[in-house]
Amino acid sequence: MTQQNFEPKIVAFCCNWCSYAGADLAGTGRLKYPENIRIIRVPCSSRVEVPLVMRAFQNGADGVMVAGCHPGDCHYNTGNYHTRRRMILMQKVLDFMGISSDRLLVKWISGNEAAKFKDTVENFNERLKKLGAADKVRDMRCKK
Repeated sequence: MTQQNFEPKIVAFCCNWCSYAGADLAGTGRLKYPENIRIIRVPCSSRVEVPLVMRAFQNGADGVMVAGCHPGDCHYNTGNYHTRRRMILMQKVLDFMGISSDRLLVKWISGNEAAKFKDTVENFNERLKKLGAADKVRDMRCKK
């Protein structure tokens, strides 16, 4: 597959209360965004742990997006503050492993921000196209 034809695989972990609702609103509003994203609904963005992100990469994702409520608006009070700290460390781990931290995106998207969800996915998709496939991560898979 050439660089021009490359379509990155994106896994998005979206909080049930805000960003998933934003994605749903984008869909019901017929806003077009790349079809190569797979959305996983989580109760809160703080439920997205480092092993979960690494597993997404190991199973073929070229990029992982973690989306949650805006800071201060979390349904669980401080969940997104935990997410912010954890994902900053996750980006450092990726860089340490030789994987570009640009492959991990953390965004705060509320339920009424369908256009922001659409724009975020489009921009992330373009960024991943420039980076190319995440072959280094796929090579880390356990061999049976």
